[in-house]
Amino acid sequence: MMMFNADDMTLFLAALKFAAVKHRKQRRKDCEATPYINHPIEVAQTLWQIGGVRDNVLIVGALLHDTLEDTDATSEEIEQHFGSEVLALVLEMTDDKSLPKLERKRLQIEHAPYKSKRAKQLKLADKSCNVSDIAHSKPHNWTLKRCQAYLDWSKEVVAGLRGVNTALEAHYDTNLCAARVSLIG
Repeated sequence: MMMFNADDMTLFLAALKFAAVKHRKQRRKDCEATPYINHPIEVAQTLWQIGGVRDNVLIVGALLHDTLEDTDATSEEIEQHFGSEVLALVLEMTDDKSLPKLERKRLQIEHAPYKSKRAKQLKLADKSCNVSDIAHSKPHNWTLKRCQAYLDWSKEVVAGLRGVNTALEAHYDTNLCAARVSLIG
């Protein structure tokens, strides 16, 4: 039986609550309008269960990875509540929303090989979950062409992330294959 450090569990639960509050009005783009919070929870779970990650900064960062980009959360809040290591990871995962979407996507491909080990693992889990969503509950207004373009783009991002966690890489590959099959079947 695995025992958890009380401080680690306290930080984890605080991050879970913070993310839930910040994402409370957001929904995924699937037909069921799934609560957005399910996504960061799934990313953290993927890191823990599939990737074997036992790094609390990385797990907490997974719960918070979209808060700066998609909510009113501030860097100061994250640093105050979760520390500078978590903030650095969240910042590393955050796209600059002032840039056009195509530029942000291009930069994800370009920057992937230069991310920290933590950020690479987090990005792998994030892309794996997003690709799985396309296979099982794609965004309701996405065409086949848009879904395929997302899968192709994600593969380019992941190419720059490889070499940090073989289990996460294999999971992504499995999800990518399943998504491609689901789109043509």
